[in-house]
Amino acid sequence: MLTDIGLFLASQPLLALFLTIAVGYLIGAVNVRGFALGSGAVLFVGLGLGAAVPTLSLPPLLGNLGLLLFLYGVGIAYGAQFWRGLSSADGAKANIAATTAVLCALALMLGMVHWMPALGLGEALGAFAGAGTSTAALQAALAAFGTGPATGYSVAYPLGVAVPILMLGIYNAVRKPVIAERAASTMHVEEIDVDEFSVLGMTLGEAARRLPDGITIAAIRRGHRNLVADDATCIEAGDVLLVTGIDQACLHDVATRFGRAHPGRMLRDRSDLDYERFFVSSPALIGQRLSALALPESLNARILHLRRSDADLPLTSERILEAGDRIGVLAPRASFPALRQLFGDSVRSTGDISYTGIGVGVTLGLGFGAIHWPLPLLGHVSLGFAGLLLVALLLGWRRRSGPFQWAMPISANLVLRNFGLTLFLAVVGLSSGATFAATIAANGLLYLLLGSGIVAVLVAVTMAIALLVFRLPFDSVAGIVAGATGNPAILAFANRIARTDRPDIGYAMIFPSMTVLKILLVQLVGVWAT
Repeated sequence: MLTDIGLFLASQPLLALFLTIAVGYLIGAVNVRGFALGSGAVLFVGLGLGAAVPTLSLPPLLGNLGLLLFLYGVGIAYGAQFWRGLSSADGAKANIAATTAVLCALALMLGMVHWMPALGLGEALGAFAGAGTSTAALQAALAAFGTGPATGYSVAYPLGVAVPILMLGIYNAVRKPVIAERAASTMHVEEIDVDEFSVLGMTLGEAARRLPDGITIAAIRRGHRNLVADDATCIEAGDVLLVTGIDQACLHDVATRFGRAHPGRMLRDRSDLDYERFFVSSPALIGQRLSALALPESLNARILHLRRSDADLPLTSERILEAGDRIGVLAPRASFPALRQLFGDSVRSTGDISYTGIGVGVTLGLGFGAIHWPLPLLGHVSLGFAGLLLVALLLGWRRRSGPFQWAMPISANLVLRNFGLTLFLAVVGLSSGATFAATIAANGLLYLLLGSGIVAVLVAVTMAIALLVFRLPFDSVAGIVAGATGNPAILAFANRIARTDRPDIGYAMIFPSMTVLKILLVQLVGVWAT
């Protein structure tokens, strides 16, 4: 019966592919004390099924397509943070720490291959990619050494997830670093009775120019009526101001410049003005800066705040609108239909993708990756998918160029890149199962030791340089470690032990650059070996 099932699966490769994905995600969702394989379990299910049905095969082009979607989505999502990180002092320090760690891990791997002849270079490079949970680096190793690297990758991958979590957890438990938790990024309001003599007679425009970024005078109450703030309106005694901002402490401090808090009157009275959120889905607005967004005066409306994904964003003039943003507006109810038409207000925009943008962006990335660059002593080397990632990072930073919309809604981007990663891992697992079983039977323990050593060096060197040399705060270092090792599960753990936004920032600055570095290092070793 098992033979019949194997023959059936071999004749139905697409069925086997999606069976692997389904079972892999069921297993990956199992959480043991904070440790879960996530999408990585798809690889192990694929390896098991591939070993059981050695005649099962899928076209490599299918896996390459999955990896392409994953890398392009990563570049678009993290482009702005990546380039900002390279140009900032903390970003440079983080990249130096992570780069040094990756080079030390590679040196350890090459040293073990030299001193232990039983270790194949291809399998060892797979372990290097798995310890750094870098699927893109695995692809580079597969291109140079065939299916062998999938074995080392599969053995080292669980260690690449578990060891960083363990080391971060031990450091946090033993050293107990002080972490200043930041308030959630949500909008706050203050209603202020104006009684400070220094601001009387000042226009709202003059007062607004003296406020910190992110703090806005949204409305004014005069004569028992709520009015949208007009820059030309002069502040008078008895006025009530509605002031908004993301930073609650800063907002309260600013409010005291005008008078005393007297909440409730403006927010309870909605006869003149009301508040509504609209989805940004109009193609004419997507990619535009807030400074260029001029609401018609006839609508008597004022933008109060902007929410993207799960966070409220400061209202800065350079803020760029993206599909799926929710924009909060203060206006008379009669203006709501016109505002809805202006913004589009379609929830479908959260899943809209510019396929023209993807087509052009991927074409540019693959074209750049196909260029052969001369390197001394190594001949000509092409960047491959690393070139695609670099172009995607640039486009993600640009967001839009003329008629081309590069940015995607966050939800659509997550679906695109997670499906791509899943597809790639399933194809690699199914195609490498037979080789995996034979290699593990011969040298499984050796690859476990290799993977453990690589990831331990990667984490230890990153933490040592970032904490001891550069004196970066632990919550930033936790994100840098997650970016250097690459797995989102490590970032999720970092966010649990350090409840600030710094782990996310550190991860975004480091993950793309380390992905590119790992791809290039694997390619260089492959060129050198051949």
